[in-house]
Amino acid sequence: MASLTKQTKIKRRRRHRNAGRQRKNRQAKRSTPSYADLFADLGEPGKPAPAPK
Repeated sequence: MASLTKQTKIKRRRRHRNAGRQRKNRQAKRSTPSYADLFADLGEPGKPAPAPK
């Protein structure tokens, strides 16, 4: 059986790695705008675009 120190180091490394992955996943969730967000100002497809503001 591994020593307590070895177990602690492995657990800490895993927790840090998982925390970094969770952080990156939260950042990436809204990093790319959706199709609706990108083209919301252009109006409905097949209809004339709304007048500029």
